[in-house]
Amino acid sequence: MIIKDKIKKDELRSPFTKAAIDTEKEIVSLGCELHIDCVDELINGDSEAKDVWGFNIYSDGRIDFVSLINIRPADNNRSMEIQNEKIRQKIEKIVKKLW
Repeated sequence: MIIKDKIKKDELRSPFTKAAIDTEKEIVSLGCELHIDCVDELINGDSEAKDVWGFNIYSDGRIDFVSLINIRPADNNRSMEIQNEKIRQKIEKIVKKLW
């Protein structure tokens, strides 16, 4: 499911949901079995891979920034967790706007 507009938190039915976000277009794909499936949804919708990051959102609104798709040595991110604080803040801002 691709989210472009505000949704209700109760639409997140499981304890946590895998998601990917396009930080430039400010859209989110969530509810996929794997993060890469959410990435594929965004890429198929004209997102650019360089703008897409993976995260998990919990039913209480907490976010963690851990996903295999975040391992990007070329972008100076050698971990599953997003290391760049500016990217993390941008994701939090977008998610707050959509929830």
